[in-house]
Amino acid sequence: MNKIKSIILAARPKTLPAGIVAVWAGCLIVHKFQQTGAFPTVQLNWWLAIFTVLSAMCIQIACNFFNDSLDADKHADTPRRQGPRRITASGDMSSRAVKIWGCLFLAAAAGFALPLIAAQGWPILAIGIPSMLCAYCYTGGPWPLAYKGLGELFVLFFFGIVAVCGTVFVQIGWQPGYLPIYAGAFILGIQCGLLSCLLIEVNNIRDRVEDSGTGKRTLAVRLGDKRARGLAMAFLVAPYATLKQTAFFLPDVGWNLCWLAAIIVGGTIMLKLTRTPANKKMNILLGLASLHLILFLLALTLGAR
Repeated sequence: MNKIKSIILAARPKTLPAGIVAVWAGCLIVHKFQQTGAFPTVQLNWWLAIFTVLSAMCIQIACNFFNDSLDADKHADTPRRQGPRRITASGDMSSRAVKIWGCLFLAAAAGFALPLIAAQGWPILAIGIPSMLCAYCYTGGPWPLAYKGLGELFVLFFFGIVAVCGTVFVQIGWQPGYLPIYAGAFILGIQCGLLSCLLIEVNNIRDRVEDSGTGKRTLAVRLGDKRARGLAMAFLVAPYATLKQTAFFLPDVGWNLCWLAAIIVGGTIMLKLTRTPANKKMNILLGLASLHLILFLLALTLGAR
């Protein structure tokens, strides 16, 4: 396998919508409150939005590279692996080279964050530095989160609440009067985070047998197959159950065809979660979960116009 294909594979393109959608959700909230005219100083800056997306994607890709390398170092990737090919464990690239790529993407994330720091100052560092550290600590360091069953909590917090609320902060900063905007961002952040957790849970269910034999105590390992699948379904259903709260901040949210598409894809995921064995056949659920995440936010966006 050539180097470019290996790098693309290690970046795990199917997982990248998690970071993009979170920034999208934050911009949606800002745009909606801008339209209301209730906050004259609130204006959506598209350039800042683009740099936020690029920085968030680079952090996520770096996390995926470190995950690939560190799992191989810990012998957590074995010949029994059911997921996509890992470039370190397969020998396509050395662990050191993969870590270097991870560091390069972190450096790129820092570079893309410079306009954000220029716009809002040191609080961006308070958001960005822990996010970058956790990109490594997800599977590395003395207390790797993924190995302690905290992967889902990490995703909910950083790829949900922090990413959405952080995007809002980049756009408008902070004033006490902006509390309703941040309340809406918090709700959307939880919804995005939960739908992103679905991606992690599908991965962990698929790899549960392998992980249990290598000391990787993911939540799926701790809960067992049946309860882990139930948790994955809860991650999928909860955002719909809280749409009433979202509608309070996006009052124009209404029916559109994207909701039908999201419901169909979500229903397919639910069905496959009950029937698909924990092997390579679950890989299709990753693509479906990413697609559903995009459709969910697209439906909110079209309804909030």
